[in-house]
Amino acid sequence: MSLPLALRLDGAADLQDFDIGVVREFIEFFPENGLSKVLKGYLSSGISQFPLKAPQVVQEGQENGGAEKDVPLRPEDCLFLMADGVGEAKDSVLAHRLMGEYYLFLEEYESAVEIARKGLKFVASQTQKTGLKFQSRRILDAFNSTLATSLIHYQTPKNHPEAKEIFQEILKRRPTFTPALIGIGLILEEEEEYVEAIDFLERALVHDVSNARIGAEAAWCQALSGDYATGLQRLEEYLEYPQMDSADLRGRELKAQTLYRIGICLWELDPSRSARKDRHRAYSKFLAAIKVNVIFAPAYTSLGIFYADYAKDKKRARQCFQKAFELSTSEIEAAERLARYFADQGEWDIVEVIAQRVVDSGKVRPAPGSKKKKGVSWPFSALGVVQMNKQEYPKSIVSFLSALRISPDDYHSYVGLGESYHNSGRYNSAARTFRYAENPTDTMQMKKTGESWFTKYMLANVNRELGEYDEAVQGYQEVLEGRPKEFGVSIALLQTLIERAWRNVETGFFGNAADAAIQAIDVAISVSEYKPNAFNLWKAIGDAAAMFSWIQSRLEDVPLAKIKRLLETAINLQEYDLFADADGIGPNQVGRLFSNAQSVQESSLSRSLHAAILAQKRSIISCAHDIHAQAVAWYNLGWTEYRAHVCLEQSQESGQGKTNTNFLRASMKCFKRAIELEAGNSEFWNSLGVVTTNMNPKVAQHSFVRSIHLNEKSARTWTNLGTLYLLQNDLELAHTAFSRAQSTDPDYGQAWLGEGLVALLWGDPMEALSHFTHAFEISDSVSLITKRLYAVSTFDHLISSSSASSSIIDLIQPLFSLQQLYFQKPMDIPYHHLAALYLERVGNHNAAIEGLVSLCSLAETEYEESESQEALSRFAQAKTDLARNRLAVHDYASAVEDAETALDLASNPESCSMSLEMFKKTRLSARLTAGLSHYYLNNMDAALGAFRIALEESNSAPDVVCLLAEVLWAKGGEDEKNVAREQLFESVEKHPEHVGSVVLLGAMAALDEDPDTMDAVKDDLQALRTKSTLDAIQLARVEKVLDSIAMMTGGVEEAEKEVKRTIVLSPSKAHGWAQLADFSEDVFPAQMALKTAEKAVPPLGPLSAVNLAVAFAGTGSFGDAQRAITLAPWVKAGWNALAESLEG
Repeated sequence: MSLPLALRLDGAADLQDFDIGVVREFIEFFPENGLSKVLKGYLSSGISQFPLKAPQVVQEGQENGGAEKDVPLRPEDCLFLMADGVGEAKDSVLAHRLMGEYYLFLEEYESAVEIARKGLKFVASQTQKTGLKFQSRRILDAFNSTLATSLIHYQTPKNHPEAKEIFQEILKRRPTFTPALIGIGLILEEEEEYVEAIDFLERALVHDVSNARIGAEAAWCQALSGDYATGLQRLEEYLEYPQMDSADLRGRELKAQTLYRIGICLWELDPSRSARKDRHRAYSKFLAAIKVNVIFAPAYTSLGIFYADYAKDKKRARQCFQKAFELSTSEIEAAERLARYFADQGEWDIVEVIAQRVVDSGKVRPAPGSKKKKGVSWPFSALGVVQMNKQEYPKSIVSFLSALRISPDDYHSYVGLGESYHNSGRYNSAARTFRYAENPTDTMQMKKTGESWFTKYMLANVNRELGEYDEAVQGYQEVLEGRPKEFGVSIALLQTLIERAWRNVETGFFGNAADAAIQAIDVAISVSEYKPNAFNLWKAIGDAAAMFSWIQSRLEDVPLAKIKRLLETAINLQEYDLFADADGIGPNQVGRLFSNAQSVQESSLSRSLHAAILAQKRSIISCAHDIHAQAVAWYNLGWTEYRAHVCLEQSQESGQGKTNTNFLRASMKCFKRAIELEAGNSEFWNSLGVVTTNMNPKVAQHSFVRSIHLNEKSARTWTNLGTLYLLQNDLELAHTAFSRAQSTDPDYGQAWLGEGLVALLWGDPMEALSHFTHAFEISDSVSLITKRLYAVSTFDHLISSSSASSSIIDLIQPLFSLQQLYFQKPMDIPYHHLAALYLERVGNHNAAIEGLVSLCSLAETEYEESESQEALSRFAQAKTDLARNRLAVHDYASAVEDAETALDLASNPESCSMSLEMFKKTRLSARLTAGLSHYYLNNMDAALGAFRIALEESNSAPDVVCLLAEVLWAKGGEDEKNVAREQLFESVEKHPEHVGSVVLLGAMAALDEDPDTMDAVKDDLQALRTKSTLDAIQLARVEKVLDSIAMMTGGVEEAEKEVKRTIVLSPSKAHGWAQLADFSEDVFPAQMALKTAEKAVPPLGPLSAVNLAVAFAGTGSFGDAQRAITLAPWVKAGWNALAESLEG
């Protein structure tokens, strides 16, 4: 058994439970014992009512100097001695109890909490070991009281619930336990429950009437509850209590606090400005509190408010706030004012320190379960702003969310949160935040101070990032209605309009793109009125002017007059001489921007590009003092010069066949200048490589390699390098570069285009078509070459492969690409012609005629001006195709005229630039068109003449033979029919698998009722219909002739057998089942015809709506008859079936 336990010292809750003499003897006899050290430090600290040494009575004749004096230890010595003793007396309950009380006295609340918890654990462990509970609850209550009192002040108000629970547990057993009553009163005061707090404090005061500390706290709660007069009176009374003695440390603190509270009461009793400015009222009390206790922080805060709001002394106010916050981080008001001051000065590091200290103080959030309405949100908002300035957006998001949890109606925190979301790329979250800030979906009323235009501006920025350009433009315009000269908003609107225009070009909405570019020019005019030298302004103007080079169908809408006026704003025109020696664009071009010209289209194109170049030069002039901006400006000018080269120089060769390269060389110099200013930019090197690809391949290769070194993940640069190798006929290296581009970015269409060109050069057109198709599908609408190669390769496949599908579904995409190409470049005549050929194939002959008429007019004009063979060839081909389309729309007279004109134009292969094969095809097409047109005009002699010549020119091609035979047969003479038969027999001998010849011969034999010929042709037809190469139309023709021959030779029974043979050979074809349904009264064949027809419609097969409607009508069902009418209301079969169903 330890010595302290033997002396029963650990069984006490307080030293009052012992004979103090025994305690002093214990300290004297066992000075090295741990508990002895704790007791010595405690008795020497001044906290105990007993001194360390017992007072000695001075006997008569004995000098006072002989008595041993009780010299108190310094606080740090006491603390060190007691801490050393607790470390040695780990098993002593009393040591922990006294140590906790001393920590509480020193206001070392964290250490007090820690030592109290250790003491409680020790008590619990001793109880568990011995199985005996402590006889008195006073020890536990003493520990719990120390713990709960410390928790009130430690990390307040976080630990208030725990402290309150401990006090309530003690009060259940000891309702008059003063520390618990005081503790709950303080907690309720902190939670602003002043009435309840007064009740508890008054109950504590009843048991200790002379306790000025409790009385002053109760009086303060009365004041805080609104009764400032009563509170003031009571506080002034307590100033006279002995516990307010300034000689004592605790007394000074209490007196300073009381004087401060008296000042607050005076401050609130008369809120008039004159009263508060009176230095004899509240001000004097605050000053007196500081004189009593110079480290009393709240008084400094109140003085700071006095100096800031009433004395107008900002320097003293800041000093007071700074002193208050240095003394106590709980001074939230002082901290907020300091933070605002330093924020106004731009000292964000200091703002961060202040806000973080306030957050760490634990005062910003109410305790869990507290009835206190809200905490303090501004420290989190301030941290969020600081973190945004440091671009630490994830942290700022957390800070603003913390602020909003405390103050859900804090409008500016919502704005900061939305801006953080925007800057971190979380645009959807940003949009939701800004929209909620402007229009809360619940009943929340936002606290808005100042203007709210910035929120609309940021919401517009978010919509811009999300690609919602219409909403973004609307948002910017709403802001500018209230702030018409807000430069940042105007520039954002201008840039958004350019981005919207470019996005519309990418998605194929070319009209909207042109409208957006025109609107951008109007916005630029308004910006130039008050800030004409902004770099971004002129870059946007240049982009808007150049936009029309991508939408050349809208060149007549270019606002050249407005651009001219802009270029002449606030500048000496001679400054446009910049770089004029290289590209020839200077002040003279400014004056010629808005003038009449002979060729409106070409003139508008050249002038719009000249305007774009001049605007980009103006942007260089505007950023003369910013090296980085200059580099970007030279880069922008370089691309504009290159665009001018592509549109004006590359497409217009001189008569000597030499291309002008002024703009190309100018663009090269621009990119070099940009690289000189910023050599580490990979895009600059890539651009230099592009413009030097044809001029100097070595320089281009070096540029591309340098760009890849700076950014090896650029699919664009790898593709450009592959293109360079392709132009140098190094297909292996080109293939390697294009493959690398594909692996870097599989969605970059130009890389697939390059692979297609490599495959084409390697002789694999199918692989090339596959690459071109994929490139077209994944590319945007900007690229011209993608549309060109895709449309051309698809058409080549259609005319070269017998297995290629000519259905409208397969032709829609290439036709759509050519339609887009026309909007982008209307003067691209070869592809305009190709579009007419596609329209012809899909059956839109009127649109094809319209396009071909335009082409013929352009080609005729060009031929009259130049008399070139190329123009003559284009004219002849366009006339041939026009004649063929006129024939399709039954305009036979015009078809004959156009066909004969084409024959006249292509009369001699040496007079045009067509190849011999193309020359023959053109004449043959025109000759056949003329022959068919004469035939339909009942001009048989002319038709026969045309077909005979076509037969000679085509070397008796079987298709031509068939046409000639049909015309001869239609003429009706016996001699003509014999000639037709002879021609067909010869054709069949030469081309035994030509379906048309055999079918036509069989039809003639059936009409002539020639059994020998029918038998011979029947065998050939039966062999043909087993061929897998026959399409649905050819197979139907073969089977129809076979059915007719069977009917002629064997009657209905033989015809039915022939139909059944057809079904056996092709059970999935609807044609055979439909024919069998005509022979049989059974409904099964009709049902099978319908089922097979449903599986043969697009995209599963080529069956038309008419054939499907006939199949529905054939079942005899009322519902199917209605379906037939719905599918093809112009077909009689459906109506007849409906009538029969109603009659039946």
